[in-house]
Amino acid sequence: MSTPKILILGAGYGGLMTAVRLQKQLNYNEAEITLVNKHDYHYFTTWLHEPAAGTKDPDQCRVEIVDLLDTSKVKFVKGTVTEIKREEKQVLLQSGESLTYDYLVIGLGSEPETFGIQGLKEHAFSIRSINSVREIREHIEYCFAKYKMEKRPELLTFIVGGAGFTGIEFVGELSDRVPELCKEFDVDPSVVKIYNIEAAPTVLPGFDPELVNYAMEVLSRKGVTFKISTPIKECTPEGVVLADGEEINSTTVVWTGGVRGNAIIENAGFETMRGRVKVDPYLHAPGHEDVFIVGDGALIINEETDRPYPPTAQIAIQQGENLAQNLTALIRGGELKPFVPALKGTVASLGKGEAIGLVGDKKIFGSTAALMKKVIDNRSLYMLGGLSLVLKKVKL
Repeated sequence: MSTPKILILGAGYGGLMTAVRLQKQLNYNEAEITLVNKHDYHYFTTWLHEPAAGTKDPDQCRVEIVDLLDTSKVKFVKGTVTEIKREEKQVLLQSGESLTYDYLVIGLGSEPETFGIQGLKEHAFSIRSINSVREIREHIEYCFAKYKMEKRPELLTFIVGGAGFTGIEFVGELSDRVPELCKEFDVDPSVVKIYNIEAAPTVLPGFDPELVNYAMEVLSRKGVTFKISTPIKECTPEGVVLADGEEINSTTVVWTGGVRGNAIIENAGFETMRGRVKVDPYLHAPGHEDVFIVGDGALIINEETDRPYPPTAQIAIQQGENLAQNLTALIRGGELKPFVPALKGTVASLGKGEAIGLVGDKKIFGSTAALMKKVIDNRSLYMLGGLSLVLKKVKL
């Protein structure tokens, strides 16, 4: 029998964790493992709100993929996936290269979900990659520099659409960055406006109300204006039009209002909901014993709440661990274990030294939650790259 080929698409948290665990669990001659990613680095999506605001260097938020791989066990291919051919068990890359597989792991991440809002794709920024956050940071700095010359209020009016975790964490960082920018460009802080606009009746929908109130109080004190139960109807070059008819002029709209699975999954013919596939207990795409989906593309229902689990890094890492174990079992003739998410807690940063969180049933606030956020981040680093990666990123 020929050596089975395992092809992993995407080096996000789910795909990378699958590769890292497989290289530990399998011997050299047990499988041909290939990891494909369009960049030669993995970036920490849970940190991107910081470089977007300019409070962290983008290079701190990434690690070279080959630094985490045993390249004698896992082959890394830098390339952009363009098509998955299920029947032929084949994946096409933008370069024209074609890769075959016996087992396929799809971890291609997400795309912004615009909910059909006109002009959003064309006129709003989104926090989705190292390059996108560099663009946001440089644009914000440019607006401050330009304001000194033109004194147009829309240059220093910043709109963040969506008050989920990314939106809240970004406005927290941005509100910390504004005083530094005002000092650097000699701008009166009172002219800077930050709006966080959310269609739902609360920020952080589904989160504990006491924690939500604390977050809103902290961010309001920092200068954030919330517009809740207020959908954005349209995004234009001049700003946004709200559902109630109000127009807010701004040269900076950052959309954080949700994500959907990568379009390549849908285009491959898998049945999806907002680009995500409702996987079986073993992370298979239904009807495809040779295809597994992890991360943002996998839809898993929490049976207690009858709602999908959020597509978080925590869950993606756990999926990668489970999947590596199951792929090893498949190759060695063992039994598969169903994936059961084990939520360790959820923490949202509110800027420097401030956060909120739920760890088990315990609510945590302020500096305690901020410390827990660092612990969670460091644990993720340790699971991906061991102590050396933790030390490398913590000392920077």
